[in-house]
Amino acid sequence: MTTQELTGKVAVVTGGANGIGRATAKWLARRGAKVFIGDVNLLDENQQDFADLNISEQRCDVRIEADVQGLIEQAVRESGRLDILVNNAGIGMVKPITEVTEEEWDACMGVNLKGAFFGCKHAIRQMQRNGGGAIVNTASNAGLLPRQHDPVYSISKMGLVGMTKSLGLCHAKDNIRINAVCPGPVCETGMMNADLAQSNDPEAMVRGFINASPLAKANNRMITPEEVAETIGYLVSDAAQFVTGTMIAIDGGKSLGVSQS
Repeated sequence: MTTQELTGKVAVVTGGANGIGRATAKWLARRGAKVFIGDVNLLDENQQDFADLNISEQRCDVRIEADVQGLIEQAVRESGRLDILVNNAGIGMVKPITEVTEEEWDACMGVNLKGAFFGCKHAIRQMQRNGGGAIVNTASNAGLLPRQHDPVYSISKMGLVGMTKSLGLCHAKDNIRINAVCPGPVCETGMMNADLAQSNDPEAMVRGFINASPLAKANNRMITPEEVAETIGYLVSDAAQFVTGTMIAIDGGKSLGVSQS
């Protein structure tokens, strides 16, 4: 359903060309926000939908401060303000730490953590001028509990959770709310599709993801990008005016503990 609850709001979404970022950009635009997305890989398949929703695109490597600053400044230059930032860009790292190279460590931390730092740094400056705003960081349930198969990824997301709490506390005085969503495995994202493409048995891999989450198993499906976008939408809306420094797990109960097999 399309409403106009965000009319007049200006939003920036990183990693907005696919998966959770794309679903979030569309959710915001359908509710009246002017949306600017940045992504290191812009996709031709988005051009018509983005044009119909008046979503602007810009190439942005979040590891480069000038790219992130430029994306945010473009939004402010064209629209006069910034109300919403979704730090969504992220990459995976499934490898034991003994096999992770320095370059791989830097890439994972650069995208997942430093990119969000750059986004927050430049967005907060703009939001302070507006008298407030909302930032949502896309973390992971790996940021709530460590995971054995991807420790470096978990470290990056735990850092993002810590940043969310710290900045939420620091900038409540500015009426800037900073929260995070912590999804479990989500279907049809760039990260998930890449993992499945490398798997010798993609169907078994998907079944493993589903079986590891109590609600996913009960519903016999994975989480969708649109479901995560709905929660991000809540966190940036007026309905969450007193919510800050909060992590919302969207993982079907995966991070609650060890369920009965």
